Parts: sequence; C-alpha cells; structure tokens
Amino acid sequence: MGQKTSPIGFRTGIRLDWQSTWFAPKANYGDFLIEDRRIREYVNKKFNLQQPYGAVSKVDIARTRNEVKVTVHTARPGMVIGPRGAEVDKLREQLEELIDRKVNVNVIEIKEPALDAKLVADGIASQLQRRASFRRVMKMQCENAMNAGAKGVKIMVSGRLGGAEMARKETQKLGSIPLQTIDANVDYGTSTARTTYGAIGIKVWIYKGKFGEEIVPNPKAQRPRQRRAPRKGGKPANKGGAPFGR
Repeated sequence: MGQKTSPIGFRTGIRLDWQSTWFAPKANYGDFLIEDRRIREYVNKKFNLQQPYGAVSKVDIARTRNEVKVTVHTARPGMVIGPRGAEVDKLREQLEELIDRKVNVNVIEIKEPALDAKLVADGIASQLQRRASFRRVMKMQCENAMNAGAKGVKIMVSGRLGGAEMARKETQKLGSIPLQTIDANVDYGTSTARTTYGAIGIKVWIYKGKFGEEIVPNPKAQRPRQRRAPRKGGKPANKGGAPFGR
C-alpha cells in the first residue's frame, strides 16, 4: 500500500518555512489557530471565490506581541492592492474586525503564475466549470508549466469527468516528479471545480529543480514562430496533389 503525504508538509521545517510563525502559551494556542484559519478562509473567499479574482496562492501569518502580520502571495497584486492602496486598507480593516487585533497586510507578487501549483489548480477548476474539455485543459496547463521552466509537472483530476455517470481518475504527466527527495523543490496545490454534475477534485505537482537552483525560462517557448519564405523562381508549394517524394 502506498505511503502518500503532502509534498509541502513533507518539506516544512526542513526545506520550507512554516506558513504560520508564532509562539503561544497553551491557553492561547487554540484561539490563535482558529484566527489563522479565519484569516485564510476570508482572504480565499474574497479574492479567489468571487469576482474580481485576485489569484491569491497562499497567505503567510506571523505574530508579534502587538500585531498580526499577514503576507498575501498573489499573481495579480493590482487587484489586491487596488487604486492607491484602497483595497489593502479595506482588507486590513476587515481582518482587524474579524479577529479583533491589530493587523498589518503585505502583498508579494508571484512572478510566474504557471509555476505555482495552487494557481494552476484554480485555473483548471475555473475552466472545468465553464465546461471545457478536461484532457485539453490538463495538457495545456502541463505544457505551460514546462515552457515556463519547470522540470516536471503532474496533474490529476477525479470525479464525474465530462458528466459521465461513473466517477473516475485521469492523470497527465510531463517530466519527472521526485516526491521522495526532500532536496527537490516540488510545489503542490489542490482545488475543487463545482460543476452542475458534481464536484471535481484537482491536484497539481510542479517540480522546479533542487532548492537554491533558479529556474531559467525556456527561450524556445517565448520565441515567436516565423513563416517560411516562399521559394524564388521555383514551383509553388504542393496544393492537394500527390505527397512529395512520390
């Protein structure tokens, strides 16, 4: 029987830092844990589940004696910040009202959304909800991640795919995914597509290389295609006749 674990939790404390950083006495630990959960659920509902979408991947929370520092990682910082920082100020006020503490909000931009597993999973979910072909969507997202510089990507969707009566699981994989190597930087994200015929679960693994190695974008993926120049003085290209070489 396979022993499976989340790649994020597997590397937390060894290669990855905790997403909540604070210490608390035993009496306050449960309250702080519930507050962190409320903050993440509120930010996810505000920017990922309703328009205009802010493409928030994760929320880091750090506590000091006087305030709660909330760091929002997003691919669309303009939507989160708003004109002249109006949206950030509104978010800070809403979070302060939610947990009754002083909150400081910081926004960090995700430079390459195609290499973020959570954003890729959310993108697949939104397309499946618009009745797109799941095989085509999976293949396109895998190719986008590889073109962005990933060394491997795996996407798994499960549920009533295409509205079929029986639920099943489909997997698309490109490159390599070394799940048991802690030194490998593997990003993992999940999402759920709420369709008219049921929920479809999406899991995404993206292998970016070893920790400390920066991903170099693939220049071939960004180079535009060039049309071949017509022959000079020769016959035109074959149009519907016999194949060349016969």
